[in-house]
Amino acid sequence: MDADFTLTDLDLPHAPAGCACCGPRLNRRLFTGLLGMAAFAPAWAREGVDVGPKSKFVGLISADDIERSGGQQYAQMMSQAAQQRALAPMQHPQLQRLRYIAKRIVPFSYEWNERARQWQWEVNLLGDTQLNAFCMPGGKIAFYYGILEKLKLEDDEVAAIMGHEISHALREHARERMGKTTFTNGAIELGSALLGLGNLGRGLAGLGGQLLTLRFSREDETEADLVGIELAARAGYDPAAAVRLWQKMLSASSGAPPQWLSTHPASETRIRDIQANLPKVAGLYERAPKPDRRFPVAPPLKQRPQPAPDNN
Repeated sequence: MDADFTLTDLDLPHAPAGCACCGPRLNRRLFTGLLGMAAFAPAWAREGVDVGPKSKFVGLISADDIERSGGQQYAQMMSQAAQQRALAPMQHPQLQRLRYIAKRIVPFSYEWNERARQWQWEVNLLGDTQLNAFCMPGGKIAFYYGILEKLKLEDDEVAAIMGHEISHALREHARERMGKTTFTNGAIELGSALLGLGNLGRGLAGLGGQLLTLRFSREDETEADLVGIELAARAGYDPAAAVRLWQKMLSASSGAPPQWLSTHPASETRIRDIQANLPKVAGLYERAPKPDRRFPVAPPLKQRPQPAPDNN
C-alpha cells in the first residue's frame, strides 16, 4: 500500500511561516463532504473562549487574493511532493486519520469565519521529518509525517494541532500579517523621508518593524491556541490534550529563542494560557458527541535511501 510513500527531506517551496503557527487542482486529493456536515453541527449558544475582534489590518489586503494565492501555493507544494513520492496516497491510514478528524472539526469553524463555508477544504500528509503542520488561507491543510511520528501523537493531540492551524486561517492571521507589513513599510518610507535618515534610518526602522511584526505574531499564536481548543472541544476531542502536546513539544525542542524575539510564545507560557482557558470549553467538550473512530499513533515510515556520492 505504502511502497511509494517514503520519508525524505522535501525540496518544496517554503511552508507558511509561523507554526510548529501553482498548478491544476489535485482533484483526487480534494477533501470533500465538509459543507454537508454543517447540518449536523449543534447550534450551541455562544460559549467558549473570547479572543476579541479581528485586527483592522486585515482590511488592507483582499481576502479573495490571499485565498487564491494560498490555493496556488498549496497546489504547487502538493504537486512537487507527489513528484518526490512524498505525498501520502489516499488510502494511507494516517491520511485517513487526518481527514476524519478534520471532518469533525471543520463544521464548527463557520462561526469564526463565514467565508469558511465556501472554502474548498483539503487535507494532505507529507513524508517529511519536520515537526510541522499548517493551514493556508482558504482551508488548505497539510501535516508533516515527522510531527505525527516523533511526538507519537494521539488523536486528541492531532485535533489540538489541527484546531490551532485552522484557527490561523479562520482568524486570517496571514492576511493580518501582510496588512501590517504593508502598513509598516509605508510608514518606514514616509518616516525616513521626513527625517532625512536615508538608508541607515530605513535599516534601523526596519528592525523596529520586524520586532513589531514578531510581537503581533506571538499574539496570533496565543489566539490560535485558544480558538483551537474550542474547535477541538466542540468536535469531541479532549481540549486538555493541547497541554500534553506542548509538553511534548517542550521536551522535543532545544535552543529555542527568548520569548521576546520568538514568533511563538515560550512553551511554558502557552501551557499556562491554555490551562487558564480550559474551564471555558469544558462544558462544550462534555456535551459534544465523541468520535466513533480512534486511530493508532503513526508508526515509523521507511526512510528513503540517500543516493551514493559521485566520486568521479
